[in-house]
Amino acid sequence: MGKPLLIAVAGGSGSGKTTIVNLISKHAHDFSVLVVQQDHYYRDWSHLEPAARNEVNFDHPDALDMDLIFAQLTDLASGIPVERPSYDFATHCRAAATTRLAPAQVILFDGILALHDSRLRELFALKVFVDVADDLRFIRRMGRDMRERGRSLDSVVKQYLGTVKPMHDKFVAPGRNHADEVVQWSSWDEPAVVRLVDRLRKELAKGSR
Repeated sequence: MGKPLLIAVAGGSGSGKTTIVNLISKHAHDFSVLVVQQDHYYRDWSHLEPAARNEVNFDHPDALDMDLIFAQLTDLASGIPVERPSYDFATHCRAAATTRLAPAQVILFDGILALHDSRLRELFALKVFVDVADDLRFIRRMGRDMRERGRSLDSVVKQYLGTVKPMHDKFVAPGRNHADEVVQWSSWDEPAVVRLVDRLRKELAKGSR
């Protein structure tokens, strides 16, 4: 295997990033794929009381361990396995167990702030931004947080208005300006993903020369 190809898939919460990442993996019949999700890299807030953890602005870049993200993506891009942390959204604490990630031909980094940090942007061979209207993203996020994370409707709305939307406008949306590819995902568009996969094949072919 040659040098791994690092790809960023950024966009607002509820934009469809993870769906697109999964579709890329589905269509990658001729190359290996590793998915690294930003959500595992939130800082550990176990030193705070549970009530205080709920007041943390999880949509601000400071809520993430950017140094660890950079270090681990750098290692993976160099062909070095890493021990990825795991994060419990119910308790806002980092789990004791880690998950060993081995490099693949294509490494997909999935996260709302994948294009925020200039250090990270320098690592990516291709930068993708998933662009979806705010109201649709909110509806998707509301369903996910209530279904998968045990959140109440009131808490989802409060967080969205208090931090999610302001932080999206300030830190996430500008990532679109750094993207090589902008994907509209207001509705299902698998052909757009197939075109992305074809581009990845071409990038891999360049690296093998």
